Amino acid sequence: MKNKVLMGLAAIAMVAFLSSCGKVPQAKVDATNAAIAAAQTAEAAVYVPAEFTAVQDSMKAINASIEVQKSKLFKKFGPISVKLDETLAAANKAGADAAVKKEEVKKEVETSLAAVKAVIEENKTLITKAPKGKEGAAVLEQIKTEMTTIEASVAEAQGLYDKGSYMDASNKVKAASERATGINTELKDAIAKVHGKGKPAVAPAAKPVAKPAAKPAAKPAAAPKKK
Repeated sequence: MKNKVLMGLAAIAMVAFLSSCGKVPQAKVDATNAAIAAAQTAEAAVYVPAEFTAVQDSMKAINASIEVQKSKLFKKFGPISVKLDETLAAANKAGADAAVKKEEVKKEVETSLAAVKAVIEENKTLITKAPKGKEGAAVLEQIKTEMTTIEASVAEAQGLYDKGSYMDASNKVKAASERATGINTELKDAIAKVHGKGKPAVAPAAKPVAKPAAKPAAKPAAAPKKK
């Protein structure tokens, strides 16, 4: 009788143990999901996309593993709990890294906007100095049209920056900067070619005229002989 009681108690203890091991670590699941949501709000998908995708994939795998364990008689959530800890840490890191990268991109855009605006102003000055022959006039009209498009792109980039969409602003200002710089180089080359024409060639230095050699002094005439 005593043995039966002990066996019953042992069975109850075993069931309790297995039950405790078979519970979904819901608190960790909730904490990890909250961290992922926070990283998404920090625009991790924009500024650290690879890092954030890895976190999302990890959580998807965890959710799939939880469903598998739920279908088993003897559930084992220990490894899943460990994986949740790792994913929570990765989600927090992704959020922090996104904030740092966002600030970096913001500063880069500020610098790029100032630089491209300076190039645009220089291009306007160069246009007034560019050759305006028959062909040159047509080319200048094309350049002016392109400059109008570039200025519109820069204005859009400024608007995106003002809204806090720094990555989109960065992509747009980079494209505008490349085009503006290309026009700047084209104009400078054209002006340099015109200024290079019509310049008198530098005459070679005249060779020094050789002085004639001095003639030797004449010998004095001999004195006449006495008779």
